[in-house]
Amino acid sequence: MLTIGIDVGGTSVRAGVVDGDGAVLDTTRSPTPSGAEPLEQAIAAAVAELAGRHRVTAVGLAVAGFVTSDRRSVRFAPHLAWRQAPVADRMSERLGMPVVLEHDANAAALGEHRFGAARGAKVAALVAIGTGIGGALLLDGQVFRGAHGVAPELGHLRVVPGGRPCPCGKSGCWERYCSGTALSTTAVELLAKHPGASTVLAREAAGDARAVTGRRVAGAARDGDPLALRAMADLARWLGDGLALVADVYDPEVVVVGGGVSESAPLFLDDARERYASVVTGAGHRPLARIRTAQLGDDAGIVGVATMARDLADATARNGRR
Repeated sequence: MLTIGIDVGGTSVRAGVVDGDGAVLDTTRSPTPSGAEPLEQAIAAAVAELAGRHRVTAVGLAVAGFVTSDRRSVRFAPHLAWRQAPVADRMSERLGMPVVLEHDANAAALGEHRFGAARGAKVAALVAIGTGIGGALLLDGQVFRGAHGVAPELGHLRVVPGGRPCPCGKSGCWERYCSGTALSTTAVELLAKHPGASTVLAREAAGDARAVTGRRVAGAARDGDPLALRAMADLARWLGDGLALVADVYDPEVVVVGGGVSESAPLFLDDARERYASVVTGAGHRPLARIRTAQLGDDAGIVGVATMARDLADATARNGRR
Protein backbone atom coordinates (compact mmCIF):
# COMPACT_ATOMS: atom_id res chain seq x y z
CA MET A 1 0.00 0.00 0.00
CA LEU A 2 1.42 3.37 -1.05
CA THR A 3 0.47 6.64 0.62
CA ILE A 4 1.46 10.27 0.17
CA GLY A 5 3.05 12.34 2.90
CA ILE A 6 3.14 16.11 2.49
CA ASP A 7 5.29 18.49 4.51
CA VAL A 8 3.38 21.78 4.49
CA GLY A 9 6.01 24.28 5.59
CA GLY A 10 6.28 28.02 5.63
CA THR A 11 8.52 28.03 2.56
CA SER A 12 7.55 25.00 0.48
CA VAL A 13 5.00 22.22 0.04
CA ARG A 14 6.97 18.96 -0.32
CA ALA A 15 5.12 15.75 -1.15
CA GLY A 16 6.37 12.18 -1.39
CA VAL A 17 5.04 8.71 -2.17
CA VAL A 18 6.04 6.37 0.68
CA ASP A 19 5.92 2.58 0.88
CA GLY A 20 5.42 0.35 3.92
CA ASP A 21 9.16 0.22 4.66
CA GLY A 22 9.42 4.00 4.93
CA ALA A 23 11.11 4.46 1.56
CA VAL A 24 10.29 7.63 -0.40
CA LEU A 25 9.68 6.53 -3.98
CA ASP A 26 8.81 9.81 -5.70
CA THR A 27 8.64 13.49 -4.74
CA THR A 28 7.43 16.89 -5.84
CA ARG A 29 7.91 20.38 -4.41
CA SER A 30 6.32 23.80 -4.89
CA PRO A 31 6.44 27.18 -3.09
CA THR A 32 3.96 27.68 -0.25
CA PRO A 33 1.16 30.07 -1.36
CA SER A 34 0.03 32.83 0.96
CA GLY A 35 -3.73 32.14 1.16
CA ALA A 36 -5.71 29.17 2.49
CA GLU A 37 -7.47 28.34 -0.79
CA PRO A 38 -4.30 28.65 -2.92
CA LEU A 39 -2.49 26.48 -0.38
CA GLU A 40 -5.13 23.75 -0.60
CA GLN A 41 -5.00 23.99 -4.38
CA ALA A 42 -1.22 23.51 -4.26
CA ILE A 43 -1.63 20.43 -2.05
CA ALA A 44 -4.26 19.00 -4.40
CA ALA A 45 -1.98 19.63 -7.38
CA ALA A 46 0.90 17.80 -5.68
CA VAL A 47 -1.34 14.82 -4.90
CA ALA A 48 -2.69 14.76 -8.46
CA GLU A 49 0.84 14.77 -9.89
CA LEU A 50 2.02 11.88 -7.71
CA ALA A 51 -1.23 9.92 -7.95
CA GLY A 52 -0.87 10.13 -11.71
CA ARG A 53 2.31 8.05 -11.41
CA HIS A 54 1.44 5.79 -8.44
CA ARG A 55 -1.62 4.09 -7.02
CA VAL A 56 -2.06 5.74 -3.63
CA THR A 57 -4.73 5.17 -0.99
CA ALA A 58 -4.45 8.00 1.56
CA VAL A 59 -2.73 11.31 2.26
CA GLY A 60 -1.08 12.70 5.38
CA LEU A 61 -0.33 16.38 5.90
CA ALA A 62 2.50 17.37 8.24
CA VAL A 63 1.67 20.94 9.22
CA ALA A 64 3.83 23.61 10.85
CA GLY A 65 1.14 24.61 13.32
CA PHE A 66 -1.31 23.61 16.06
CA VAL A 67 -3.37 20.55 15.12
CA THR A 68 -6.43 19.41 17.09
CA SER A 69 -6.18 16.16 19.07
CA ASP A 70 -8.39 14.32 16.58
CA ARG A 71 -5.96 15.41 13.83
CA ARG A 72 -8.73 16.85 11.68
CA SER A 73 -8.29 20.63 12.01
CA VAL A 74 -5.54 23.25 12.17
CA ARG A 75 -6.05 25.67 15.05
CA PHE A 76 -3.22 28.07 14.21
CA ALA A 77 -0.11 28.03 12.05
CA PRO A 78 2.33 30.97 12.43
CA HIS A 79 3.74 30.61 8.91
CA LEU A 80 0.54 29.45 7.13
CA ALA A 81 -2.88 30.95 6.38
CA TRP A 82 -5.03 28.36 8.20
CA ARG A 83 -6.94 29.48 11.32
CA GLN A 84 -9.44 27.11 13.02
CA ALA A 85 -9.69 25.30 9.68
CA PRO A 86 -11.16 21.77 9.17
CA VAL A 87 -8.36 20.99 6.72
CA ALA A 88 -8.54 17.17 6.81
CA ASP A 89 -12.24 17.05 5.93
CA ARG A 90 -11.90 19.69 3.21
CA MET A 91 -8.93 17.98 1.62
CA SER A 92 -10.48 14.52 1.90
CA GLU A 93 -13.56 15.75 0.05
CA ARG A 94 -11.38 17.44 -2.57
CA LEU A 95 -9.08 14.44 -3.08
CA GLY A 96 -11.58 11.62 -2.68
CA MET A 97 -9.43 9.66 -0.22
CA PRO A 98 -8.71 9.62 3.54
CA VAL A 99 -6.61 12.52 4.85
CA VAL A 100 -4.99 12.88 8.26
CA LEU A 101 -3.18 15.86 9.81
CA GLU A 102 -0.26 15.95 12.18
CA HIS A 103 2.07 18.58 13.55
CA ASP A 104 5.16 18.45 11.36
CA ALA A 105 7.55 17.77 14.22
CA ASN A 106 5.32 15.00 15.62
CA ALA A 107 5.25 13.43 12.16
CA ALA A 108 9.03 13.60 11.90
CA ALA A 109 9.45 12.11 15.37
CA LEU A 110 7.13 9.23 14.49
CA GLY A 111 9.06 8.60 11.29
CA GLU A 112 12.37 8.57 13.16
CA HIS A 113 10.99 6.31 15.89
CA ARG A 114 9.58 3.82 13.38
CA PHE A 115 12.46 3.81 10.89
CA GLY A 116 15.33 6.05 12.03
CA ALA A 117 17.47 7.67 14.72
CA ALA A 118 15.01 7.30 17.64
CA ARG A 119 14.17 3.65 17.01
CA GLY A 120 13.65 1.83 20.33
CA ALA A 121 13.97 4.93 22.56
CA LYS A 122 11.52 5.10 25.46
CA VAL A 123 11.78 8.90 25.83
CA ALA A 124 12.76 10.75 22.68
CA ALA A 125 12.58 14.41 21.71
CA LEU A 126 12.84 15.84 18.23
CA VAL A 127 13.92 19.37 17.35
CA ALA A 128 13.15 20.14 13.70
CA ILE A 129 15.08 23.20 12.52
CA GLY A 130 13.78 24.73 9.31
CA THR A 131 12.05 28.05 8.64
CA GLY A 132 11.30 27.93 12.37
CA ILE A 133 11.63 25.23 15.04
CA GLY A 134 9.23 22.37 15.56
CA GLY A 135 9.37 20.17 18.64
CA ALA A 136 8.04 16.73 19.53
CA LEU A 137 8.14 14.37 22.49
CA LEU A 138 7.59 10.61 22.33
CA LEU A 139 6.89 8.55 25.44
CA ASP A 140 7.14 4.81 24.79
CA GLY A 141 6.62 5.53 21.11
CA GLN A 142 3.47 7.59 21.64
CA VAL A 143 3.22 11.29 20.83
CA PHE A 144 2.75 13.54 23.85
CA ARG A 145 0.22 16.16 22.75
CA GLY A 146 -0.70 17.93 25.98
CA ALA A 147 -4.25 18.61 27.12
CA HIS A 148 -5.32 20.38 23.91
CA GLY A 149 -3.11 18.81 21.27
CA VAL A 150 -0.57 21.63 20.90
CA ALA A 151 2.40 20.48 23.00
CA PRO A 152 5.35 20.85 22.88
CA GLU A 153 5.78 24.14 21.01
CA LEU A 154 9.50 24.39 21.68
CA GLY A 155 10.27 26.91 18.96
CA HIS A 156 8.24 29.57 20.74
CA LEU A 157 9.90 29.34 24.11
CA ARG A 158 11.03 32.87 24.84
CA VAL A 159 14.81 32.91 25.23
CA VAL A 160 15.44 36.66 24.81
CA PRO A 161 12.88 38.96 26.49
CA GLY A 162 12.21 41.84 24.10
CA GLY A 163 14.23 40.11 21.40
CA ARG A 164 13.57 39.58 17.71
CA PRO A 165 9.87 39.71 16.75
CA CYS A 166 8.27 36.39 15.85
CA PRO A 167 5.30 35.65 13.53
CA CYS A 168 3.58 33.96 16.48
CA GLY A 169 3.05 37.41 18.00
CA LYS A 170 5.69 37.20 20.72
CA SER A 171 9.30 38.35 20.63
CA GLY A 172 12.54 36.63 21.50
CA CYS A 173 11.38 33.08 20.61
CA TRP A 174 14.02 30.35 20.33
CA GLU A 175 13.36 29.91 16.61
CA ARG A 176 14.21 33.56 15.97
CA TYR A 177 17.80 32.68 16.99
CA CYS A 178 18.08 29.05 15.91
CA SER A 179 16.57 28.31 12.49
CA GLY A 180 17.18 28.89 8.81
CA THR A 181 15.47 32.26 9.14
CA ALA A 182 17.60 33.08 12.18
CA LEU A 183 20.77 32.19 10.31
CA SER A 184 19.83 34.69 7.62
CA THR A 185 18.91 37.38 10.16
CA THR A 186 22.15 36.92 12.08
CA ALA A 187 24.23 37.13 8.90
CA VAL A 188 22.51 40.37 7.81
CA GLU A 189 23.02 41.86 11.29
CA LEU A 190 26.71 40.91 11.19
CA LEU A 191 27.06 42.43 7.73
CA ALA A 192 25.65 45.71 9.03
CA LYS A 193 28.31 45.74 11.76
CA HIS A 194 31.18 44.33 9.71
CA PRO A 195 30.50 45.12 6.02
CA GLY A 196 33.94 44.00 4.90
CA ALA A 197 33.86 40.61 6.63
CA SER A 198 32.23 38.78 3.73
CA THR A 199 32.66 39.98 0.17
CA VAL A 200 30.25 37.39 -1.24
CA LEU A 201 27.39 37.89 1.23
CA ALA A 202 27.89 41.67 1.32
CA ARG A 203 27.51 41.83 -2.47
CA GLU A 204 24.33 39.76 -2.33
CA ALA A 205 22.89 41.79 0.55
CA ALA A 206 23.58 45.05 -1.29
CA GLY A 207 21.34 43.88 -4.11
CA ASP A 208 18.59 42.55 -1.85
CA ALA A 209 18.99 41.46 1.77
CA ARG A 210 16.46 38.69 1.12
CA ALA A 211 19.08 37.01 -1.07
CA VAL A 212 21.03 36.19 2.08
CA THR A 213 18.98 33.11 2.92
CA GLY A 214 19.86 30.56 5.56
CA ARG A 215 20.75 28.08 2.83
CA ARG A 216 23.06 30.65 1.21
CA VAL A 217 24.76 31.41 4.54
CA ALA A 218 25.30 27.69 5.15
CA GLY A 219 26.83 27.34 1.69
CA ALA A 220 29.16 30.25 2.35
CA ALA A 221 30.16 28.70 5.69
CA ARG A 222 31.04 25.45 3.94
CA ASP A 223 33.28 27.51 1.64
CA GLY A 224 35.05 28.99 4.66
CA ASP A 225 33.48 32.47 4.58
CA PRO A 226 34.43 34.12 7.94
CA LEU A 227 31.18 35.98 8.50
CA ALA A 228 29.05 32.95 7.59
CA LEU A 229 31.07 30.86 10.03
CA ARG A 230 30.35 33.42 12.77
CA ALA A 231 26.65 33.22 12.00
CA MET A 232 26.82 29.42 12.16
CA ALA A 233 28.65 29.58 15.50
CA ASP A 234 25.87 31.79 16.85
CA LEU A 235 23.27 29.23 15.74
CA ALA A 236 25.28 26.46 17.43
CA ARG A 237 25.32 28.38 20.72
CA TRP A 238 21.57 28.94 20.65
CA LEU A 239 20.94 25.32 19.72
CA GLY A 240 23.03 24.15 22.67
CA ASP A 241 21.21 26.49 25.04
CA GLY A 242 17.83 25.32 23.77
CA LEU A 243 18.75 21.64 23.97
CA ALA A 244 19.71 22.21 27.60
CA LEU A 245 16.22 23.61 28.25
CA VAL A 246 14.68 20.57 26.55
CA ALA A 247 16.79 18.23 28.68
CA ASP A 248 15.97 20.14 31.88
CA VAL A 249 12.24 19.68 31.27
CA TYR A 250 11.98 16.25 29.58
CA ASP A 251 15.24 14.39 30.36
CA PRO A 252 15.14 12.44 27.07
CA GLU A 253 17.52 9.59 26.31
CA VAL A 254 17.86 10.78 22.71
CA VAL A 255 17.28 14.10 20.94
CA VAL A 256 16.95 13.94 17.17
CA VAL A 257 17.89 17.13 15.32
CA GLY A 258 16.05 17.27 12.00
CA GLY A 259 14.63 19.75 9.53
CA GLY A 260 16.27 21.38 6.54
CA VAL A 261 19.01 23.09 8.55
CA SER A 262 20.19 19.69 9.84
CA GLU A 263 21.67 19.10 6.38
CA SER A 264 24.42 21.46 7.52
CA ALA A 265 24.91 19.67 10.87
CA PRO A 266 28.67 19.13 10.37
CA LEU A 267 29.04 22.91 10.60
CA PHE A 268 27.37 23.32 13.99
CA LEU A 269 26.27 20.14 15.79
CA ASP A 270 29.52 19.30 17.60
CA ASP A 271 29.69 22.85 18.99
CA ALA A 272 26.03 22.64 19.99
CA ARG A 273 26.65 19.35 21.82
CA GLU A 274 29.51 20.92 23.76
CA ARG A 275 27.42 23.95 24.65
CA TYR A 276 24.52 21.72 25.77
CA ALA A 277 26.79 19.58 27.93
CA SER A 278 28.25 22.65 29.64
CA VAL A 279 25.02 24.52 30.47
CA VAL A 280 22.47 21.74 31.19
CA THR A 281 21.40 21.68 34.83
CA GLY A 282 23.68 19.35 36.78
CA ALA A 283 26.35 19.39 34.09
CA GLY A 284 28.97 16.78 34.88
CA HIS A 285 26.71 14.94 37.33
CA ARG A 286 23.99 13.45 35.13
CA PRO A 287 23.67 11.28 32.03
CA LEU A 288 23.46 13.33 28.86
CA ALA A 289 21.00 12.73 26.06
CA ARG A 290 22.39 11.34 22.84
CA ILE A 291 22.05 14.09 20.24
CA ARG A 292 21.70 12.63 16.77
CA THR A 293 20.80 13.97 13.37
CA ALA A 294 17.64 12.66 11.75
CA GLN A 295 18.44 9.42 9.95
CA LEU A 296 15.63 10.10 7.50
CA GLY A 297 16.92 13.61 6.90
CA ASP A 298 14.47 16.19 5.63
CA ASP A 299 12.05 13.38 4.67
CA ALA A 300 11.28 12.38 8.27
CA GLY A 301 8.00 14.33 8.41
CA ILE A 302 6.88 13.02 5.03
CA VAL A 303 7.62 9.42 6.05
CA GLY A 304 5.98 9.78 9.46
CA VAL A 305 2.75 11.34 8.25
CA ALA A 306 2.54 8.95 5.27
CA THR A 307 2.79 6.08 7.76
CA MET A 308 -0.06 7.63 9.76
CA ALA A 309 -2.07 7.92 6.54
CA ARG A 310 -1.44 4.22 5.88
CA ASP A 311 -2.75 3.37 9.36
CA LEU A 312 -5.83 5.51 8.65
CA ALA A 313 -6.42 3.81 5.30
CA ASP A 314 -6.10 0.38 6.96
CA ALA A 315 -8.64 1.36 9.62
CA THR A 316 -11.02 2.79 6.99
CA ALA A 317 -10.78 -0.41 4.96
CA ARG A 318 -11.43 -2.60 8.02
CA ASN A 319 -14.47 -0.54 8.96
CA GLY A 320 -15.75 -0.82 5.41
CA ARG A 321 -15.57 -4.62 5.57
CA ARG A 322 -17.65 -4.85 8.74
